[in-house]
Amino acid sequence: MTPKVRVRFAPSPTGPLHIGGVRTALYNYLFAKKNNGDFILRIEDTDQNRYVPGAEQYIIEAIEWLGIPFDEGVGYGGEVGPYRQSERKSMYKQYADQLLSTGWAYYAFDTSEALSKLRKEYESQKRTFIYNHENRMQLSNSLSLSKAEVESKLAKGDKYVVRFKMPVEELHFHDEIRGSIKVNTGLLDDKILFKSDGMPTYHLANIVDDHLMKITHVIRGEEWLPSLALHIMLYRAFGWQPPKFAHLPLIMKPVGKGKLSKRDGDKMGFPVFPLQWTDPKTKAISAGYREDGYFPDAVINMLALLGWNQGEGTQQEIYSLADLVQAFSLERVNKSGSKFNPQKTKWFNQQYLQTKHNDLLAEKFSRIIYEKTGREFSKQYVIKTVGLLKERATFVADMWDAGHYFFQPPQTYAAKAVKKQWKDQTPSLMTELIDVLSNLEDFQAVEVGSAVKQWIVSKEVGFGKVMAPLRLCLVGSLQGPDVFEIASSIGKEDTITRIQQALATISK
Repeated sequence: MTPKVRVRFAPSPTGPLHIGGVRTALYNYLFAKKNNGDFILRIEDTDQNRYVPGAEQYIIEAIEWLGIPFDEGVGYGGEVGPYRQSERKSMYKQYADQLLSTGWAYYAFDTSEALSKLRKEYESQKRTFIYNHENRMQLSNSLSLSKAEVESKLAKGDKYVVRFKMPVEELHFHDEIRGSIKVNTGLLDDKILFKSDGMPTYHLANIVDDHLMKITHVIRGEEWLPSLALHIMLYRAFGWQPPKFAHLPLIMKPVGKGKLSKRDGDKMGFPVFPLQWTDPKTKAISAGYREDGYFPDAVINMLALLGWNQGEGTQQEIYSLADLVQAFSLERVNKSGSKFNPQKTKWFNQQYLQTKHNDLLAEKFSRIIYEKTGREFSKQYVIKTVGLLKERATFVADMWDAGHYFFQPPQTYAAKAVKKQWKDQTPSLMTELIDVLSNLEDFQAVEVGSAVKQWIVSKEVGFGKVMAPLRLCLVGSLQGPDVFEIASSIGKEDTITRIQQALATISK
């Protein structure tokens, strides 16, 4: 019987979650849901020196905002917890002891000063020091020392580490994305697995937890690829069946070489974190996709395609989360890194904004309107305005820049437009237009348009001589949707007041 698919996202709480980490979480989620499996959150906080307050809660909040929640883990419960490694500390020693007793590991008592001296000696000979099969018998460890010496050091409480005794062989294994891989383990070092202070290193804790939590597939970033041989060997040492491994490609800088960093975002003006982050020490604020006005489903869609595609010949770019679950497979994940494209990310947001219900957009837009004006407008008025403005918007905030005149009269008038459109006869035409508008009982856009157009025809003047100045009066510039829709929206009284205000201001 095939075991149930179980994957985990295992971040360290050392700061905000980078979108590279978000993509790793997303691919784990998609794979789990595609295979009716479980998506687990494990917090790997064994390195307490790098722990950052608030980072753990940030991770959980970010994943929930994105709409890809965990099935079990920190904050979610489950049967194989605790899911925070610092709370599992007591269980790791027995596994280190097991490796010691079976000969797969050994005690090493070398001081940091002694190792530092060795590294310098090697450097002077233009060599690199690696603690492994070539020199382990010349160093201070339980392989080179007598049993009595080892027991004496342990009894005295001498500091030690437990190192993995890496065999020398050509190791062959398979990666779900990269295919067959072979490694000469004789070139690898004897990694530290456990320290005398009772804390495991990442390698031991990671393998033990994945086994105990019944993880079937480890989907993680390619930065862990160099550790894969060690992890495979650890599974062999314990006599456990290893999970399947898949190492994801990097997300690359938009310009130049190297992986995407916060510095790239700061330099080019885009976020690299899902949520805004305030550094607890420096109080420096880093931008987030949520606070910058992106929709979570747009961010998910963008990230999914940043390293995966459905297949050759597929032109589809817009995928709902359900679509992604259905289409996703590790076989279609790229081996090479993908360049991040800030403009494409904005394009995705623009596409998603167009599909959002106007009442949802109005709810978000109303908060911006209140911040700008201190006034509350009726829900129906804001919904109607959103309908007029959304087509040209990428973010909800764009609708304020494009349509602030729906909520407050213009404070200034575009100088170039005034110079070009405000002629000697304009004041008299606008004064006459006020009379035309004042006599209208029905101020719907169609009726306003019909009355104004009939009047223009009767005056035998060009439409541009009236329409452009009217727009200037109502908007302050020549931008915006249909001018009669604007007039109808703001109402007869406000329309007339704005024309009068323009006459008084521009005529000066």
